[in-house]
Amino acid sequence: MGLSGMGLNNVAALCVACGLALAACGPKPPPPMPPPAVGYVVLQTAPVTLTTELPGRVSAMESSDVRPQISGIVRRRAFVEGSIVHAGQVLYEIEDSPYRATLLNARGQLAQAEANIRSTQLQADRYQRLVAINGVSKQDADNAEAAAAQAKAAVVAQRGALKSAEVNLGFTRIRAPISGRIGRSLFTPGALVQTGQSEPLATIQRMDQVYVDVTQSAADLLNLRAAMNGGDVTQPGPDSARVQLILPNGAVYPIEGVLRFADVTVDPTTGAVDVRAVFPNANGVLLPGLYVRARLIEGVRKQGLLAPQAGVSHNERGQATALVLGPGDVVAQRMVKTDQTIGDKWIITDGLKAGDKLIVDGLLNLHPGAKVKARPAAAGS
Repeated sequence: MGLSGMGLNNVAALCVACGLALAACGPKPPPPMPPPAVGYVVLQTAPVTLTTELPGRVSAMESSDVRPQISGIVRRRAFVEGSIVHAGQVLYEIEDSPYRATLLNARGQLAQAEANIRSTQLQADRYQRLVAINGVSKQDADNAEAAAAQAKAAVVAQRGALKSAEVNLGFTRIRAPISGRIGRSLFTPGALVQTGQSEPLATIQRMDQVYVDVTQSAADLLNLRAAMNGGDVTQPGPDSARVQLILPNGAVYPIEGVLRFADVTVDPTTGAVDVRAVFPNANGVLLPGLYVRARLIEGVRKQGLLAPQAGVSHNERGQATALVLGPGDVVAQRMVKTDQTIGDKWIITDGLKAGDKLIVDGLLNLHPGAKVKARPAAAGS
C-alpha cells in the first residue's frame, strides 16, 4: 500500500512537471503595442491679412442711351460700331429739310411781328395826341395802346418759335452725350425714328474705369468693425479696402481696385449690404455685365493665430475640435472657434493659443487620453 501510494504521488508530480515543461515550450503572449506616431505643429501668432471673396458684376462707370429728340428719317450714321466716341461727336443725321423750312417760316413770322410793332406804336402815339384835343375818344386811344402792346408780345412769341425751330434743326444732328465706347447701332439709314421711342439708337458706356458691385454679409461687416474698434484689425481708411478681382478664367486681374462705399441700408431679405469698388480698365478687359469674384482685402489682424485645416475637424454637433499634445505626450481635445480660411489654414479665435502643439498627422483612430509618440510634422502639413 505504501509503495503504491508513493508511486501514485510520483506519477502526479511527474505529470505536473511535464505540464509545466510543455507550457514553457508553448507560444509567448504578444508584446504590448507601441504608442501611435503623430506629427504636430507648434502654433504661433503673426499678422494676418483678412480677406473676403464675394461674387460680383462689372458695370460701366457711365452709361447713356442715344435717343432722338425729334422725329424723322435717319439719313446717315457717322460712327463705327464698337469704337470710342467723344462727347458732342455727331453720331446720326436725320433728314433736316422739314426743320429748315420750319426755321425759315419762323424767321418770316418774326420779321412780320417786328414790322407790326412800328405801325401799331405809331398809331397809339397819334391817338394819345388826338385824345388830348378831343380828336378821338378815350376808348379808341386805349384800343390803339393795347394793339401796340399785343404787337410787342407777338414779337416775343415769334422769337420763341424761332428759337424752337433752331433747336429742332440742331437735333437733326444726334450727338454723343458722353465719351466712351459705343455699341451696335439698332437703326440703319432710312429708318424712321420718333421722339419718346422705347428703343435707343445705340448705347455708350464709359469703360476707362468700371464699377464692381458685390454684397457683403451685414454680420461680417459688423464683426470687422468691432475688431477695428478694438484695435485688433487695422485698415487703410474708414469704410475702405483694397480689392482684387478673379476673372471667370481663374486669372487675377493685375490691377487692384479701391472700395468706394458700403450701402447704409441692410437688405431685409438677405441681411446683406451693397459694396461698390472702382477698378482702372484702360485696356478694356473688364466688360460691363462680366461675372467676377471680388477679393476684399479688409485689413490686418495684428496677432492672428493660424492653424492648419488638417488639424481641425468637426464633431457630430458640427462644433470645431482639435487634438493637441498634453504633458507626457498624452492627447487632449480642445473645442475651438474659427473665423475664416487663409490659404490652407484656419484663423483661430478661441480654444487654442500660441505654443500649443496641434496634431496634424496620424489622426486616424486617435482619441483623447491616448499616449503617443510625437514628432514635428513635415513642412506643408
